[in-house]
Order: sequence, then C-alpha cells, then structure tokens
Amino acid sequence: MKQLREQALRYGASICVGTAKSFGQHEGHFVVGTGDDEWHARYVLLATGVEDRLPPLRGAEEAVLRSVMRVCPICDAFEATGKSIAVIGDGEHGDREAQFLRTYSDEVALIHIGDARPPHADRPLVMRGIEILTVALDHLEIEKDAVRVHLPGGQSRAFEVCYAALGCAIQNRLATSLGAELDAIGSLKVNAHQQTSVPGLYAAGDVVRGLNQVVIAAAEAAIAATDIHNQLRKCGL
Repeated sequence: MKQLREQALRYGASICVGTAKSFGQHEGHFVVGTGDDEWHARYVLLATGVEDRLPPLRGAEEAVLRSVMRVCPICDAFEATGKSIAVIGDGEHGDREAQFLRTYSDEVALIHIGDARPPHADRPLVMRGIEILTVALDHLEIEKDAVRVHLPGGQSRAFEVCYAALGCAIQNRLATSLGAELDAIGSLKVNAHQQTSVPGLYAAGDVVRGLNQVVIAAAEAAIAATDIHNQLRKCGL
C-alpha cells in the first residue's frame, strides 16, 4: 500500500482522507461531500467494497489479526492445511465453505448457529467427513491460539483455525443514492467497462459481483480507469 501511494503521488494524484457523507450530481458533475470539504468530478470510480460479518464474540476482530479467525478460504486456506478447522455458519454458505475446506484438512467441523437445519442438509457434509456441531454462540470462546467450542456434558473442542461464513454487507449506499442498479444480492451492476447504470459512475472490486480478490479488483479498476481516460480525451481533457 505504501508503494502504491508513493507511485500515485509521483504521477500527480491527490490523496484526501475523509468519510463521504453525501454524494450527488450538479450541472453535469458528481459532488462528494465529507461535511467539511467538497469534491467535484466528471467521473467517479467507486471501490467501497464489502464488510465481512464476524460472529459477535469477544475478541473476534483481534483474532483475525492473529489468523485464528479468518473470513476467506479462497484467499488463505492453504495456510490452514492439515490444521483442525471449524466453520461458523448459519445456512448454505457455511455448508459450502466447510466442504471447500475439506480439501485442505481431514479435520473440519461446521459449527451451525442458525435455525434448525433441514433433514437433508447434513448428508453431503457427513459424506465428506465433516462433523456438524449445533451450538449457541455463547458456547464459543476465542482463546489465544484457538477457538474453543463448549459441548454438553462439560466437554469441549479446540480448533486451530476458525472461518466465519456469515456473509458480508455490500457497501453500495453511495451508488444507490444516485439510483444505481443492483443485482439480486446487492452488488452493483456494471457493463463491460465497469460503468454502472448511472452514466459516469464506475465501480470496481468487491462492491461488484464476482470473486472477492485483490487481483480481480485491480483488474476491474484498470478497465474502469482506461475507459474514464478515453472518455476524458473525447472531452479534450
């Protein structure tokens, strides 16, 4: 990130720190307001991303820093190869993630914290050798190097790695305030050049439907930036 910032500054970019509190349009320009300052632009590229949902457990955010709690097996499951892995889920997403992680470890358990599971839901997991533990959240405890599950009868199980498969909140508020179209899950709809349904408003990264990966976000940003550059040239800018 430091190198990216230095490169941007070297080529004339202005980096401003603040929170966008308003987003609108005025006389053919976008207007972004932070309360104290205001920016005007002919084109805007949004990279507002998503917010991962962690279980409401004491120390969950700090456990992410220690890699005890994780959120993306596509990103880092290789690092958990051979370890005891638990997946906290409350629906089909958790089931799929547990099956995905079975590729990396023989010891994978699904900690189901949602409503009662349908009778047929357990079979695919059991066939893959995945243990299913249905417990309440207050039966989970984050320790220094593990997540512990307290079971009935005074027993407990400790897992070296725990993945939170509780979905994420897509940060689309700025775009929807201008009427940008969303898909069924709340991601911004974009065309082949990453432009939303609002002319001049582009989006890249996790706020757009696709694989939530840094390399994908960077590629989408490159596509958007190229199109914005071409549009500015047409305007003689």
